[in-house]
Amino acid sequence: MRPYELTLAQAARAIAARELSPVELTASVLDRIDAVEGHLGAYVTVLADAARQAAARAEEDIAAGRRRGPLHGVPMGLKDLIDVAGLPTTASSRVRASAPAADRDSTVASRLRAARAVLLGKTHTHEFAYGLTTPQTRNAWSHDRVAGGSSGGSAVAVAVGEATFALGTDTGGSIRVPAALNGVVGLKPTHGLVPARGVTPLSWSLDHVGPITRTVEDAGLVLAALLGGAGDTGAAPGPAPRPSDGSLTGLRVGVPRNHYFDRVHPEVEQAVRAAIGILGELGAELVGVDIPMTKYLQATQWGLMVPEATAYHERTLRTSPELYADDVRTLLEAGGLVPAGDYLRARRSRTLMRAAWTRLFRTVDVIAAPTVPATAARRDQQTMRWPDGSEESVSDAYVRLSAPANITGMPALTLPVGADTTGLPIGMQLIGEPFGEATVVRVGRAYEMTRALEPGERGKGMPPHATGTPPHTIGTPPHATGTHPAPTAQAMSLR
Repeated sequence: MRPYELTLAQAARAIAARELSPVELTASVLDRIDAVEGHLGAYVTVLADAARQAAARAEEDIAAGRRRGPLHGVPMGLKDLIDVAGLPTTASSRVRASAPAADRDSTVASRLRAARAVLLGKTHTHEFAYGLTTPQTRNAWSHDRVAGGSSGGSAVAVAVGEATFALGTDTGGSIRVPAALNGVVGLKPTHGLVPARGVTPLSWSLDHVGPITRTVEDAGLVLAALLGGAGDTGAAPGPAPRPSDGSLTGLRVGVPRNHYFDRVHPEVEQAVRAAIGILGELGAELVGVDIPMTKYLQATQWGLMVPEATAYHERTLRTSPELYADDVRTLLEAGGLVPAGDYLRARRSRTLMRAAWTRLFRTVDVIAAPTVPATAARRDQQTMRWPDGSEESVSDAYVRLSAPANITGMPALTLPVGADTTGLPIGMQLIGEPFGEATVVRVGRAYEMTRALEPGERGKGMPPHATGTPPHTIGTPPHATGTHPAPTAQAMSLR
């Protein structure tokens, strides 16, 4: 296995054991960027010289016995909404084409700097994070498919080995959607758990910052660093359970009866239900649940996000509207037409929704569901049509299953659980109660461990990013074969 293919946990262990140096790992990832970035467009800017210098300092520190933890010397990317001292934050927009360098680090950049992670560069976002496709960036598995957004650059970079891990932001699914569409792991923490100071906002009351990684184990390591800790798997306030045998005995997993499996592609539903069945086989009690207030989800999400986004962009929208992309400018202009009463009603709806979800979590510990209703759409595709004859825009389809966790502020994790017949990844979403990151990570890690033990699951190649060959002719995504046997009737029975 080449260094750029290593997970964060694998790289950290190899560095700690002096089997791999940060210089070697960073050089491998930079070589990977040179080889594939021209096909993908994951990065706004790559800081190759600075990354090599940081890796050399990390190697010296570790050799001298000053290792800071598992992120020390590991190369990573930051979504270009996140301030880094000395670098401009462009938000992938012409509006900030001449933006000055930030005068100080964002909180998350500061904490990653303290952990001695190696910054490779800034990754692309859908302009100002206001979209679910990231048009500058191509999907890791098929160039004619969307990368997902708005953290598309971060997800693609991690998926193809252009970064060992990355950070994204999530306002309506912007970490989880691209992670699911590119076959990697994305974690949206509880709202406010990870500080957003120094991160360009889209919608202040819905924005979250979190990691995109190759494994759930890695996500726990990064989250710990973002919380200011040394970096232990499953990090969250207080100690996190780490069952050595992967057992989920005593845990209640909610399986939605409504909303999450409505208007979902059959292959997505099949893969996610099979994965839920495996959670049952690991000892979890599968409990059927009704998701509350679903008919208000879209109105609440848009009622909060649109006016808040417009308020932030009010000045530049007035002085230089022509610099925005058409889709973003249209949304920003629409936000100026939202009455204050509608915004206040959306805030009240969120309050009621949070209370209803809090009651729901008295009956379960985590909810398992699809992350997105379909795999990556074609880049020129505008809508999705469902078997019931209904049609919705690609963005509306992708946000529909991810928005509830933003509105309620609850932690949500996506991890790969299969692939469709063309080889495009499928993701399962795990949602926990507020500050329940440890439980979400525990469940995701338990599932992940079952995949790692399957014959042929380890050592699989990266996505077919460099040649453009269709993914199904290359092989199946790592950790995403969709070859699990059908769950037993006992495992899938719902209380």
